[in-house]
Amino acid sequence: MKIGIVTDSTSDIPAYLAEQLGICIIPTILVIEGKEYIDGTGITREEFYTRLPSMKTPPTTAAPSIGDFAKVYDDLFSQGCDHIVSIHAASQLTTIVNVAQQAAKDFPDKVTCVDSGSLTLGLGFQVIAAAESADLGLKSVLAEIESTRKRLQVTAALDTMEYLKRSGRVPKVVAALGGILSIKPMIELLDGEVKPIGAVRVTHLADERVFNLLLKQGDLEQLAILHTNAESRAKNLLDRIMSQARQSMPRDILMVNVTAVIGTHLGPNGVGFAAIRK
Repeated sequence: MKIGIVTDSTSDIPAYLAEQLGICIIPTILVIEGKEYIDGTGITREEFYTRLPSMKTPPTTAAPSIGDFAKVYDDLFSQGCDHIVSIHAASQLTTIVNVAQQAAKDFPDKVTCVDSGSLTLGLGFQVIAAAESADLGLKSVLAEIESTRKRLQVTAALDTMEYLKRSGRVPKVVAALGGILSIKPMIELLDGEVKPIGAVRVTHLADERVFNLLLKQGDLEQLAILHTNAESRAKNLLDRIMSQARQSMPRDILMVNVTAVIGTHLGPNGVGFAAIRK
């Protein structure tokens, strides 16, 4: 059985890796001051994060259309796929997987849609696991996705709570607390929910917390250092990992400037990680 693997651009899988593994990525939509951008086209991530604090109207995001999904599914079947596994961002945070499920109705029993319960490389690592096991059959693909999800940790230190507050992705009391105290909130993404796990007042303490939380994960199978246009902080975190904990880390570590479609809800100058425990 030939299995096609599909995801959306909130997975943050680098283009070279998607091409190498045969992963189809459907872009999401970013709306800036009334103008629609296909994720990854028309504005760079660096430009977006630089402009974000001064935007008069907060940017918004949108899922791909049913037609976008249907076209990709149809193309894959025309290329000889017998089944498609379509893995997407957490349903509690976006409608993407619901749209995928609507498109899948046109291909009865031939498309399996999976809610990853995560975002960025928390989703991406599940997709990569699926692609790497695609030759083993549908049952193995779904088992690998589930195994990866159970061993997943996604944690971040944000520069401000303001953007999450706008998005409505956190309880209002927590969001208000973050604004009043001007703190750097620590969050984790667990089973599709954004949960506060602490806060600090200055950036260097936030970086220290992220580093210590990463060390607590133990031996890792996969790791991505994530940031929202905070490359120097991300590089410092990577350097510390390589010098102090190299033996427990995977051979290849990704460093990703998170897509603007997610970053619009997080804000610039955040840093974190997505890790898969061994």
